[in-house]
Amino acid sequence: MSRTPEFLPLSDDAVHAVSGPSGRHAALIEDAFKVLIETPGGGVTITGDVKGRTAAKRVLNALAHRADAGEEVVEADVRIAVGESQSTGGQASPRTIRKGSVSPKTKGQARYMEAMASHPLSFGLGPAGTGKTFLAVAHGAGMLLRGEVDRLIVTRPAVEAGEKLGFLPGDLNEKVDPYMAPVWEALTDIMGAEQLRRRREKLEIEVAPIAFMRGRTLAHAFVIVDEAQNCSRLQMKMVLTRLGEGSRMVVTGDPTQIDLLNPRDSGLAHAVSILEGVEGVSVSRFTAADVVRHPLVERIVRAYDADALQTTTR
Repeated sequence: MSRTPEFLPLSDDAVHAVSGPSGRHAALIEDAFKVLIETPGGGVTITGDVKGRTAAKRVLNALAHRADAGEEVVEADVRIAVGESQSTGGQASPRTIRKGSVSPKTKGQARYMEAMASHPLSFGLGPAGTGKTFLAVAHGAGMLLRGEVDRLIVTRPAVEAGEKLGFLPGDLNEKVDPYMAPVWEALTDIMGAEQLRRRREKLEIEVAPIAFMRGRTLAHAFVIVDEAQNCSRLQMKMVLTRLGEGSRMVVTGDPTQIDLLNPRDSGLAHAVSILEGVEGVSVSRFTAADVVRHPLVERIVRAYDADALQTTTR
């Protein structure tokens, strides 16, 4: 398999764009396709196997086209181009890439991933199918696999079980597993079943209902609060204040799908309203355009959004 360097002529603006600040853009492309990118002048050289070079060239050409058109090239654009090249190049789709290497499919998803990487506390708000939970799980799993955190903790309110959770049969995992199915599916996709099993046995991956977070300080952990629209205001304040040294937290939910008996007690919208703009906090809002499931799902979401708008204006 040839690893001969291949030269791709580019304009100076394009070279600067694909390299990125401190070489960050080039590093993302190198990691995605297992190639080496260098800038000897007048363009870039790509060293790697044929498949990697071909995929990397698609990304480089797409970014160069933006730069030559006078458009700014940011990290979100690089991640999107990488994801598109992976999906169109016959490689594994973003949902089946192992070890936390997941690429965004929309600009909204790319901005969300950037926010998670740069903020201790991130909120991901939007309808089902936008990837807000999957991407959070992927990001947390990646940090765990790289040793950047000691634990991955996922918590969510078991609204359907109410106060009867303790009467369900089995240990804690067996009680809450039915509510965590989407999270387990995501972790299995990203880590593989065997590694997930080992990490759970070593307590590096933990799942627990919101109530079990009380009184704990979650240090050196990546914490995901899923289905947060079903947290009460008191629960939301409690879990947000569990954040400890060296930890990050991502809170995901859909404010339009509240299952609480008193929807006005939902803590998600309240938390966002008072924390947005606070240093260290990011808020990412997804729309129907970010839905990455079946195309019909996007149309369903748009129809419901339109109906909700009509209802509020009547």
